[in-house]
Amino acid sequence: MTDQIPVFRTTDHGAAKLMPDVDRERAWLLTVDGAPQSYVDLDEPTYLEFEYARRLGHALDTVAPRGRALDVVHLGGGALTLPRYVAATRPGSRQDVVEADRGLLELVGEYLPLPEGSGVAVHAADARAWLEAAPDDSADVLIADVFGGSRVPAHLTTLAYAREAERVLRRGGTYLANLADAAPFAFLRSQLATFAAVFEELALIAEPGVLRGRRFGNAVLVASHRPPDVATLARRVAADAFPARVEHGAALMEFIGSARPVEDADAVPSPVPPGGAFGIG
Repeated sequence: MTDQIPVFRTTDHGAAKLMPDVDRERAWLLTVDGAPQSYVDLDEPTYLEFEYARRLGHALDTVAPRGRALDVVHLGGGALTLPRYVAATRPGSRQDVVEADRGLLELVGEYLPLPEGSGVAVHAADARAWLEAAPDDSADVLIADVFGGSRVPAHLTTLAYAREAERVLRRGGTYLANLADAAPFAFLRSQLATFAAVFEELALIAEPGVLRGRRFGNAVLVASHRPPDVATLARRVAADAFPARVEHGAALMEFIGSARPVEDADAVPSPVPPGGAFGIG
């Protein structure tokens, strides 16, 4: 039984804090350098507190028939929220989690251990380096949720990286990414252009207020060689407490506009979020 008191630890990449949720008996919030990273309810692994995590969960639910086991790669570990979700909703799945912060993995393993037989293998490694060494056609889903100092690292934004992701995915596989930006969306448009150069089908999930340029926020990218189930996805994200919409097809191409794919030599991290932009929702 985990003691319900805050835990503080300096890890490889920052100051980590685990805070118990007073409203849920065995639920925890993980922050790194003050930025919320993950929320985990050990008794209810299908509970997704963060808005973007719920949207990723909805996307995961639509990539294959309900309950079918999948091979999933998670780039970025945090407190292993989505690996727990997949293990609970798709028993028998094989999952690899790649997290550069070894100290963070040790903290999570100590205080928020995975259940026995979860099928989750954890790797302390750089996400792109691990991906480049991974075998061809080895994953059904690849989820990128990597933030360093609240920014997506530059080397995980490029055409070469997108091609590695496509190589590792099976033909019918799906790439999902948590991104963040604000108007005029130079970063988000460039990411869409980059993945449109590699994958045949794209969709974007975000709150209308973010897409209209009213505030900084998260956007979930869905990329595949087969059309996403836009109708089901749109219905689910619209029913959330913070409703989102799905952009797809011509509307998404119009949003991309004249943006160009990102080459390694030109890559930059995602923009610095304004104060208070990231929180629990």
